[in-house]
Amino acid sequence: MTRVRRRPAQGRWPGQDDPAADGHTDGTSGGAPDDDDPGATARTWRSVRSRLVTVLAVLLVLLALTAPYDFGRLSPGAFVRIPLEALLLVALLLALPRRGRLLVAALAGVALGLLGLLKLLDLGFSASLSRAFDLVLDWALLDEAFGFVSESYGRPTAIGVAVALALAAVALPVLVALSMLRLSHLVVRHHTGTTRTVAALVVVWVACAAFGVQVAPGVPVADTSATTLTNGHGFQVRLRLNDRKTFSTAIDGDAFRDTPGDRMLTALRGKNVVIAFVESYGRDAVEDPEFAPQVGAVLDDGTDRLRAAGFSAQSGFLTSPTFGGGSWLAHATLLSGLWIDNDQRHRTLLASDRMTLGGAFQRADWQTVGVMPAVTRAWPEGSFYGYDRFYDANTLAYRGPKFSFGTMPDQYTLSSWRRLEQARQGDGPTMTELALVSSHSPWTPVPPLVDWAAIGDGAIFQDAAGSGKDERRRSAKRIRADYRNSIEYTLGTLISYVETYGDDDLVFIFLGDHQPAPVITGENASHDVPISIVTRDRAVLDRIAGWGWQDGLKPDPRAPVWRMDAFRDRFLTAFSPR
Repeated sequence: MTRVRRRPAQGRWPGQDDPAADGHTDGTSGGAPDDDDPGATARTWRSVRSRLVTVLAVLLVLLALTAPYDFGRLSPGAFVRIPLEALLLVALLLALPRRGRLLVAALAGVALGLLGLLKLLDLGFSASLSRAFDLVLDWALLDEAFGFVSESYGRPTAIGVAVALALAAVALPVLVALSMLRLSHLVVRHHTGTTRTVAALVVVWVACAAFGVQVAPGVPVADTSATTLTNGHGFQVRLRLNDRKTFSTAIDGDAFRDTPGDRMLTALRGKNVVIAFVESYGRDAVEDPEFAPQVGAVLDDGTDRLRAAGFSAQSGFLTSPTFGGGSWLAHATLLSGLWIDNDQRHRTLLASDRMTLGGAFQRADWQTVGVMPAVTRAWPEGSFYGYDRFYDANTLAYRGPKFSFGTMPDQYTLSSWRRLEQARQGDGPTMTELALVSSHSPWTPVPPLVDWAAIGDGAIFQDAAGSGKDERRRSAKRIRADYRNSIEYTLGTLISYVETYGDDDLVFIFLGDHQPAPVITGENASHDVPISIVTRDRAVLDRIAGWGWQDGLKPDPRAPVWRMDAFRDRFLTAFSPR
């Protein structure tokens, strides 16, 4: 029997386009929407909006995958890459059934959102501290960052930034997950085209990987940075978890643990020893062509002035464990003789009985003094360092204006400390640790150097506080100039103090705690900081003749460089009986 093929009732053969399926319900077979039809206009706008959302979803996912996590590589070319992870993910979505595809898309979206947050944290830390974010240890620094913004720009600004970051932390994983769900529908709807595109990109990726094609130096087109970042932070987590045991062993290995006081620091008997940390005073301050001429002139002039007053000086370099911030890590490293490059080590140190440099002076019958003008609340570290006397922002009793982050000008800190200690001169020699903060970021404004006798309670600085106070939008060039000015101010203050109040019993050591942020130094700067010893007693400098330090307050590029944790033992060895 012959089967008769009937024409469809609607006048269309199977497979022929259905006008209604394309949104045409007006009886026409297609064509441009009627301008007078409100429904057609609405459908057009919905179509445009849908395509725009799809494009934004694609861009968001690609940004999460390709965005650099090193501030030094942040450039338009860094985004022109083919991420292998994206190709593998699309291939997986094409192979999965609907339910599995949606689950994988959602989970992958959340993971990519968290990866994006990690990249933002890494970018921020590389820009300010020249290192990646530490997933185990750096959460505590967020509180420090809030305090810095609050002190520098006001509490409302700090709260606004904190709220914005919290919203971003929630919104980014959600938005990327929604984007992945949308894209999973898109790749299935265009299954054939997507398959061909992925296959072609895999070939291009392999070719670029084989020939090492790069868009910019260090930015390969064949990209696996998401996997590299994940593996790097995973290794970092394992390293941190194992570091506590290793560091505890290092704490116990102290060559001076059992040295009696009468066999320690005998070459400094009767001397008042001062160790002053100069905030952000790094090697670039004395070598970078943008800073060195002016800062060098201050140091050279200071060397001449101090020589005229009978003082001699020698200088070298130490390598700090931190960069751009984390001053407490540098302080702990120098004083404990241990490499304290993260907060876990710092907390472990504070819970130990490790003898610090101050503890050695105490054992040898010095009075120890701590001067911390930036401490405005409870400071648990004080119990570990065990100062006999401690002066914080409240004790120093500054009544002048605030200077950005700094609670008080360095000149006032030195003047107030001297005034408070004068009343106790009969207590014997002292060892003082000073922290000077006028050169702390954001490096504006800088007060003038005034007559020491006129400082009083600090009100004399009132007129200077307005200079640059509201200059929060500065060019990078201006920021660097302000940094240089702040270093010149603090160094000039120290030189003037020694010149004015120094005597035969003074041994004054000043050094940087760390280099300033990369906005000042640029990328890949060293961790080195200058250190100088000033005294009238030539016998003191003779004890360190073997160190190879250079005469004067300014070390040149050939000066010796030690790690900062080496200083404690070398110092104790040099000034104790041989």
